[in-house]
Amino acid sequence: MCGIIGIIGKSEVAPLLMEALKRLEYRGYDSAGVATLVDGGIERRRAEGKLANLQDLLERQPVSGRIGIGHTRWATHGVPNEKNAHPHATDKAAVVHNGIIENFQELRDDLEAGGRRLASDTDSEVVVHLITRYLEEGLAPEAATAAALRHLQGAFALGIVFAGQHDLMIGARRGSPLAIGFGGGEMYLASDALALAPLTSRIMYLDDGDQAVITSAGATVHDAAGGRVERPVKLTALSGATIGRGGYRHFMLKEIYEQPQVIGDTLHGFVNPAARSITLPELSFDAAGISRLAIIACGTSFYAGLVAKYWFETIARLPVDADIASEFRYRQPVLPADGMALFISQSGETADTLAALRHAKARGQKILSIVNVPESSIARASDAVLKTYAGPEVGVASTKSLTTQLTVLACLAIAFARRRGAIDQATEAGLVGSLTEVPAKAAEVLNHDERLRQLAREVAESKGVLYLGRGTSYPIALEGALKLKEISYIHAEGHAAGEMKHGPIALIDETVPVIVIAPTDELFEKTASNMREVIARDGRVIFLSDAKGAEKLGDLAAATIVLPEVDAFVAPILYAIPVQLLAYHVAVIKGTDVDQPRNLAKSVTVE
Repeated sequence: MCGIIGIIGKSEVAPLLMEALKRLEYRGYDSAGVATLVDGGIERRRAEGKLANLQDLLERQPVSGRIGIGHTRWATHGVPNEKNAHPHATDKAAVVHNGIIENFQELRDDLEAGGRRLASDTDSEVVVHLITRYLEEGLAPEAATAAALRHLQGAFALGIVFAGQHDLMIGARRGSPLAIGFGGGEMYLASDALALAPLTSRIMYLDDGDQAVITSAGATVHDAAGGRVERPVKLTALSGATIGRGGYRHFMLKEIYEQPQVIGDTLHGFVNPAARSITLPELSFDAAGISRLAIIACGTSFYAGLVAKYWFETIARLPVDADIASEFRYRQPVLPADGMALFISQSGETADTLAALRHAKARGQKILSIVNVPESSIARASDAVLKTYAGPEVGVASTKSLTTQLTVLACLAIAFARRRGAIDQATEAGLVGSLTEVPAKAAEVLNHDERLRQLAREVAESKGVLYLGRGTSYPIALEGALKLKEISYIHAEGHAAGEMKHGPIALIDETVPVIVIAPTDELFEKTASNMREVIARDGRVIFLSDAKGAEKLGDLAAATIVLPEVDAFVAPILYAIPVQLLAYHVAVIKGTDVDQPRNLAKSVTVE
């Protein structure tokens, strides 16, 4: 969600803060601001809306200083406007905050009863006033911050600077991610290592409960108990080049077109091409001994998990529950002693998923995670980690993260099936062979881009769209509807095709496009029957199938996209791509902010 950047530099810091904030735009935000230390005071510039507004303000009213903090805010408490934008400040300190202070009203009441005047409607402002109160009582910045943190309930990542302290910054985290970057005589603080990519490749990730005192010489870290601790400094492969659009109109389109490459990169991490087998990293548990698997995720990652549920049960013969992370803990799930919980998250920082992980771990489950960021909180809390190789994904709407997650899940299902004796070596080789065809087939799918752009004109005029699929195509129908909703703002629903007659069929008329996802698998004829029912009610069908399916039903549909023929096992990976492209082109036609759709954030780091 929100983005944090802090810099102790050697030169004017405001331009560097702005560049870093631009790299955090993908997280979603509705206001932004910076604060720098000038002489003995604090200078702030804040603006509602996009970073361009803040940039214009800084051009009219520049700020100097070699130490500063910046923030992109996604509103939780208080509407998005200038007074609620971060940094929040007093005459003694300035703070940027990601997360939610759950007891802020109690703290605010106490502060105001003591005579303090708070200027915003946010929960975040109480933090800087608490720190200031302790500073005025004579505590040093480190002690004042530690004292204030003891009063906070909820999740937070904080960056703090202090008036007159031109070589000091404090960072602290509880629940929300925070990283420290090391440079030559310069130091950095950020909620996302991507923000630091052009500045440094040496990154330290703070653990939950850590407080870090940062100077130009380095960082000193204390854990939640106050003890001095050492956190490893790692080299990151991120670079300034990874953030560009590469000639594409939007990051989302660029990332859709990167899928053949990143699917191939991900397969290279798991497939032994000579043996046509799957190689997993060493696991701290025996896959054959797992009695039940819980797959837990949010949004698009949850739909990847739904596809995997089919794979694990049909191929590995392993019982699976699939849960939305925000619901998992609250149904008080019955978890077997020999069970495993699998968590899927692009960022590895999703708050609901992380909370569900901790719940499962406390109840004795073996924890496996699939993430794109191996240094993330979810990865560090897991017994084992499988990495997608999607690279940075800037567009808020997940595209390549979904297909690489599906690729890892397919490899995992095959490996589990083999270790559990559910398939033999020949079957494994056949499934692996199908997987290795996917990158080339994905490139073929992209050849339909122009046709999908043409179809998008009709979809863009509609007020509602239905997506239908069966088996592993059902989660892709859900994903197609989600993509259309989140970037074009058109209402869309995904349904299991067999459920259409149980209610959704009432919506169908000549004004409602119906996207039918139907590779020629064992459920094709049943989906075909549902499609005929739609057409009989004047529904306009956009039919996604292969050559065999198109030969049987293509003449009935208003439009048909003929996708490559593949084994039904890998079809969901390929069929995710055209629904992404369709949603993209609809959004472009409607003129929405494709990469940063309204009200959405890339990484949801609060519950």
